[in-house]
Amino acid sequence: MSTSVNENISGFEKVSNTITTYSGSSPVFIAAVALILIWGISGPIFHYSNTWLLIVNTGTSIITFLMVFLIQKSQNKESIAVQLKLNELIAANNNASNRLLNIQDLSEEQLNTLYEHYRTLVELTQKAKSNTQSHSVEDAIESTEEAMKDDLLKHDKN
Repeated sequence: MSTSVNENISGFEKVSNTITTYSGSSPVFIAAVALILIWGISGPIFHYSNTWLLIVNTGTSIITFLMVFLIQKSQNKESIAVQLKLNELIAANNNASNRLLNIQDLSEEQLNTLYEHYRTLVELTQKAKSNTQSHSVEDAIESTEEAMKDDLLKHDKN
């Protein structure tokens, strides 16, 4: 029983995907600008009445309210998809560490601490002049210490 991935998508999902795609397109942007221009030009015709003002205020408020949730839904979906793709790449690479597969579940403080560890890793691998020499902060420290010892031994011989 072979089913297409798109066959399992709900009606709401299809509608929200379509709206997300079209709302970010050039024709929709041009249409939005045209509507605002028409509304602005019609001001003198309606004597800049409260109803005239209310039309654009209400319309933009409703659209903005709905778009916030649509954008967040789209962002959540894209984030999960990117995480899954990255996890697949990590799992497929024999040299990659899988310790960070669920990193998105860490707190911001834990992420900042981990970020500092990886900044240290970058600095140490740059000193070792090899970006593929190590795969963890611990390995980088160890290999850098070994390289520094080797440099000291070479220096002592001279």
